[in-house]
Amino acid sequence: MQEQVKQTKLENGFVIITEHIPTVRSVSGGIWVKTGSRYETAEQAGITHFLEHMLFKGTKKRSAFDIVSEIEARGGYMNAFTSNEYTAYYVRCLDTELSTALDVISDMILNPTFPADELEKEKKVVIEEMKMYRDSPEDYVFEEFIGQVFNGHPLGRPIIGFENTVNAFNRDQLYQFMDTHYRADNLIMAIAGNVNHDEVVKHMENYFGNHPTGTQVSRQEIIPTYVKRESKLQKEIEQTHLVMGRRSLSSSDPDRFKLLLMNMILGGGMSSRLHQNVREKYGYCYTINSSIQSYYDTGFFAIYTGTDEEYVEHVKELVYAELDKMASEPVPDQELQNSKTQLKGMLLLGQENMSNRMTRLAKSEMYYNRYVPLDEIERDIDAVTAEDLHAFCAEFLKKELFTETVLIPSNND
Repeated sequence: MQEQVKQTKLENGFVIITEHIPTVRSVSGGIWVKTGSRYETAEQAGITHFLEHMLFKGTKKRSAFDIVSEIEARGGYMNAFTSNEYTAYYVRCLDTELSTALDVISDMILNPTFPADELEKEKKVVIEEMKMYRDSPEDYVFEEFIGQVFNGHPLGRPIIGFENTVNAFNRDQLYQFMDTHYRADNLIMAIAGNVNHDEVVKHMENYFGNHPTGTQVSRQEIIPTYVKRESKLQKEIEQTHLVMGRRSLSSSDPDRFKLLLMNMILGGGMSSRLHQNVREKYGYCYTINSSIQSYYDTGFFAIYTGTDEEYVEHVKELVYAELDKMASEPVPDQELQNSKTQLKGMLLLGQENMSNRMTRLAKSEMYYNRYVPLDEIERDIDAVTAEDLHAFCAEFLKKELFTETVLIPSNND
């Protein structure tokens, strides 16, 4: 699939970016709002996510049922999600149904009514969602870990907020938050699939051409100095869950491709060092992996595993031994080449999914203010040498920088 990307910016700053894939019959499109939970005050914790829910609850011309049924009755699918730095409302449908999808999704953003009864009902729904995450040991331990890594900053708070903040939200607060954050120059329409760019521009100009811009809202820029922390939680579970990691790189850091390759080698799959050593050699766990998350100005790196409480110290020793080895010895050429091929393969295989392509369009615009071609990413991956990676790992993988969060089974005797 060749990249056929076009971008148009309306006079008010609203951005439309499309990728034409003529060999498919589907489209994936979404309105991305450059606002996430890190833009909230302490009193607003969870309002970005709650607003995402409430935009499905009716407009001036559609009920909550009308919004979803109008898409699903045409064979499509509609959903949304909230992150720390953005919110997305997206739809997948046949190319012949795109105009209807654009009308529905635009109506949600422009004409929400926030019915009082739906508002109170949705508070209960979101609180049940909180309980669902707390019931998941992996989600629970990760939430604690991120809270430790970004202690004292909105990035360290749960995206979903807290029961007391969510219960306090009202219609006026939702409208005020939208007036501040859902302005035209903070919105991106990204669409990938069998799409005509000029037709999408006409639709969006019709819907959003007169949508107001606003005062630029800055995220909380000052992130507290990182301090290594250790925390222990208890829960009625069978397994012990462990996260080890540290503050990491931003989405534009020049070392980000070294980080990607380091992550792939350490815990990026079944052939990774951690999987082969901790699981395959010793059988201490079912799952062990590493992951990275990058934001505009920071990020985190994490290693996660679930194991028996008896094996926790053994697992820690094995993990730190792998980190020490990576920091002290250059990665063999063949292993480095394999990791590059694996990373590029994941990237390219992901592009066979229209939703992934739509997401890449939006994120490129948000984080780099331009479309980043796949060829450029492949060149940046290939440019990393064993010496580059070794020097990076020697600085990054210092044990004294790693925060540890452990969730252990509570004593049920």
